[in-house]
Amino acid sequence: MVSRRRLNSFLTGLALYTMAAGMIGYFWVNAYTGRYGLNARQELDQEIITLTAELARLKKERSEGEQRVSLLRSDRLDPDMLDERARYQLDYANPHDLIRIIHPNLNQ
Repeated sequence: MVSRRRLNSFLTGLALYTMAAGMIGYFWVNAYTGRYGLNARQELDQEIITLTAELARLKKERSEGEQRVSLLRSDRLDPDMLDERARYQLDYANPHDLIRIIHPNLNQ
């Protein structure tokens, strides 16, 4: 009887320690590889860097566009900008301009 009780208490303790180790292992694996784990944090940091660079590029592009638009406003119209845009949109050239026409090489 005594040996059976000791065996029972030993197996109960072993089962509890095994379950605790399993739970600790489960949470450790999720902390490392889970959705918000260490690996995910590195990927999020890399994505933040990429998106920050793209944001800076888009801000620069927007400021350049705003600069070009400001040159076309009626209160401070830049004649060179107006001339450039009109030629581009109408596909015209000034008679005094030097025009170079490049034909694609048909032999290639």
